[in-house]
Amino acid sequence: MKKVILITGTNSGFGWLHTHTLSQAGFTVYATMRDTAGKNREKAESLAKLNNVHVIEVDLGSEVSVNNAVSHILATEGQLDVLVNNAGNFMGGIAETFTQKDIDALFDVHFNATWRTIKAVLPQMRAQKQGLIINTSSVLGRFSAPFMTFYNAAKFAVEGLSEGLHYEVRPLGVDVAIVQPGAFPTDIFGKSTYGSDSSIAADYGNLSALPDQIGAGIGQLFENLQPNPQEVADAVLNLVNTPQGQRPLRTVVDVATGQFARDANAHVSEGYKNFVSAFGLQELLN
Repeated sequence: MKKVILITGTNSGFGWLHTHTLSQAGFTVYATMRDTAGKNREKAESLAKLNNVHVIEVDLGSEVSVNNAVSHILATEGQLDVLVNNAGNFMGGIAETFTQKDIDALFDVHFNATWRTIKAVLPQMRAQKQGLIINTSSVLGRFSAPFMTFYNAAKFAVEGLSEGLHYEVRPLGVDVAIVQPGAFPTDIFGKSTYGSDSSIAADYGNLSALPDQIGAGIGQLFENLQPNPQEVADAVLNLVNTPQGQRPLRTVVDVATGQFARDANAHVSEGYKNFVSAFGLQELLN
């Protein structure tokens, strides 16, 4: 069956790979990004040359922009079957160096933008009685590593939104799934930023060097394990191809800490079933 797919953050990283992978699989893909006539012009033109790909400019910080994009897709295609929330950025460093502006910006792209797109597509998916929403979290949405505290918190928020919504809308024919990647060599690390109040770092003494130490460790991990970002795109393709109602809530893609995350997911899943059942909501589990 023809599927129409909307992907956010397609100018680089996982989003770039998602677009190539899903278009090659024969799906109609709407690839979104900002500044298609400016800094992302070459990326937009490159993706637009792919079969089945349409590039549209979207500002995920604007409800109007998101709603206009969804309306355009529906007017053109008459359906919207899959939303892949991929857009994100990475901010690290000592938590106390984060200003409120830093935190607001981080949560806006990871959490608020995720909800804006979901809110925009849900009415159509409910009307169709079928749809798939894939939210990109992280293994750091399951456990919180030091010196990545607010990034972790933003991913925890995505996890909470996705898990509750998974059970709310599944009876209506809409699947919500979470992809939890580990560390992969993508553009996100080249664009990493830190908390902007650098004056705080001096008060931490030797601890202030640890964020860079973690960065070096990630570089060593890439060298030793050579994780392939295509595995994340393949996981998304697998979710799209899995029949409705049979998609798992969480999919871990991580050669380093993946088993830790999978074990945590399994324990939480078992306890969650007991929790939901205690409120007489067993039908939501089926």
